Amino acid sequence: MFVDYTKIIIKSGDGGNGAATFRREKYVAAGGPDGGDGGKGGDIYFEADKDKNTLIDFRYNKKFKAGNGENGSGKNCYGKYGEDLIIKVPVGTVIKDAQTGKIVADLAKIGQKELILKGGRGGRGNMHFATATRQAPRFSEDGEKGEEKEIILELKLLADVGLLGFPNVGKSTFLSTVTEARPKIANYHFTTLEPNLGVATVNGESFVIADIPGIIEGASEGVGLGIQFLRHVERTRLLLHFIDVSGLEGRNPLEDYHSINEELKKYSEKLSNRKQIIVATKADIIQDEANYNELAEFAKNNNIEMYKISSVTGEGIQELLTKIVEELKMLPKEELIESEERVIYTLKDDEPGWTIRKENDEFIIEGKAVEKLMGRINIDDNESMHYFHRRLRELGIEDKLKEMQVCEGDTVIIDGYVLEWFE
Repeated sequence: MFVDYTKIIIKSGDGGNGAATFRREKYVAAGGPDGGDGGKGGDIYFEADKDKNTLIDFRYNKKFKAGNGENGSGKNCYGKYGEDLIIKVPVGTVIKDAQTGKIVADLAKIGQKELILKGGRGGRGNMHFATATRQAPRFSEDGEKGEEKEIILELKLLADVGLLGFPNVGKSTFLSTVTEARPKIANYHFTTLEPNLGVATVNGESFVIADIPGIIEGASEGVGLGIQFLRHVERTRLLLHFIDVSGLEGRNPLEDYHSINEELKKYSEKLSNRKQIIVATKADIIQDEANYNELAEFAKNNNIEMYKISSVTGEGIQELLTKIVEELKMLPKEELIESEERVIYTLKDDEPGWTIRKENDEFIIEGKAVEKLMGRINIDDNESMHYFHRRLRELGIEDKLKEMQVCEGDTVIIDGYVLEWFE
């Protein structure tokens, strides 16, 4: 089964809690705080693996989680870091944020490894909070929670040459003739249900050919399996447009050419301008030369190269392969995804902020900064709450509340916690 699109949920590891402990030895007076820090939560990486061909591994296993960091302990002992999770995917996998649709990473090279989600930071132990005036802090920080996100994995095949055309025009037969690939071949009008790859070798030069399943009218709007197939065409450098010129099925070759190209244009303007060679197939059983001549005249008038072949008799095959090698030498091996779309976006916000709004006489404070802060304090501990109020001042939240005319006794909601303001 070929799977090239799936959604999964990933979660980085939670950071371990810091310890609030004190040194206690027989002949050591006032040993002081010695609580160690919690361990950092595990990160999540994705790696392009040459041995993976599809996303079938993610069809039923939908949730992936990195290891949590261990809690700190006494004697300044740090908690162990959570184990990182490395998820292996096929080369050509694009990772997107399911919520925004933004591209997070494009794993286009063998062995390419990208950090997708960072684990939560470990909480600090009480030894970090000792000062000249507070020599015995009885609180520590909790570890930061890991991030959980739903992401899209989308596989776009990496090939030099893509075969385009309606179903049953001879693409699969051609692929089986010039490579070792063995796609299913039959005289039917239903399209192949999955792309097939093969490697062709001509005069010592090798290149990868992808048989892109038949595209029909409306493919760019998602009719049939159109969108799934068009995404694979994006990664090819050269397109061979297969058109049946035999006349056996009453099709008009020129109309077929325009129909397919219209779908390419609707899907991507850049894709519609990619280099194309017309391949007139089933030349051994042409019933009426008129349709073929019309297509040949159109190609000549528009400076489009055209080759007449028969995969059964071998007519024109070698000439076409030689031309493909020549074209590939001239076409750059560029990244076919726009540079501004690649790995510029991260799932986790490293510079969190906060916002305050007033609703029904309640002040509601939200944002990553307060989420992190509330995750680290213990609201039942007085010393921890003193640290909490100091952080509110440092973040500028206290000044903003006063600017909004907060009064004693007003309700302040911070990350779901309902508190009462007092001066």
